[in-house]
Amino acid sequence: MKTTLIVLENDADHAQAKALVEKLMESDDPADAARMAAQARLIEAYERSRWPRRAPSLPGLLAYLMDQHGLTRADLVPLLGTASRVSEVLNGKRDLSLTMVRRLRERFHVSADLLIGPKPGPGRKAA
Repeated sequence: MKTTLIVLENDADHAQAKALVEKLMESDDPADAARMAAQARLIEAYERSRWPRRAPSLPGLLAYLMDQHGLTRADLVPLLGTASRVSEVLNGKRDLSLTMVRRLRERFHVSADLLIGPKPGPGRKAA
């Protein structure tokens, strides 16, 4: 199949490029496999620039985990220490201590990288 690669500059190009990859997937020609791989890399680069991944905020992550596990704020007290500490963490006013990170990691089976946020800024207390 004779085809050229599509340079992605907008969502219409994105849709056209994805259709081309689907078409190239049906071919048995080794040259088409190489074109498909190259077009897929262009699609990936466009998607990364158009929709960059962002790490979730700690309060957002904890709210999600609580929802998924059917937990309340009170259920986090054994993991974070006190009700006021739970409130501070969930409101983004306090970072987690290493002990808290360990407890949350063990309880929810998530990477510690997700639980460790940026350094405290103005108005934020270190744990």
